Amino acid sequence: MATTYATGKRKTAIAKVWIKSGSGKISVNGVDLNTWLGGHEAIKLKVIQPLLVTKQENSIDIKATTLGGGYSAQAEALRHGISRALAAIDADFRALLKPVGLLTRDSRSVERKKYGRRKARRSPQFSKR
Repeated sequence: MATTYATGKRKTAIAKVWIKSGSGKISVNGVDLNTWLGGHEAIKLKVIQPLLVTKQENSIDIKATTLGGGYSAQAEALRHGISRALAAIDADFRALLKPVGLLTRDSRSVERKKYGRRKARRSPQFSKR
């Protein structure tokens, strides 16, 4: 299998993902997944979810670069990128990933701040007197 490229997005985070057949190594920004995410086990599971769904956790090597947003949004962008790359490899993988919702880009983003408000919706404290 040749190297396959895909891009994943979430909020303002972007993940560029290259996958190829291998032994299951995941490298993000030049370091392995455990070093990159530290002790965030729940977020690590989110990242490898597409591999678990398609049963490819020990047969595909992943090299990725992430930018923008925080580590959680970057991890979800990485999950989206891995899913898209797997779907590009095999139509059978697409049939597995689509019902779980891994190919859908989460379009929610931060609402803009409004004039006269503290945040997007938070009003200044009301004082009767």
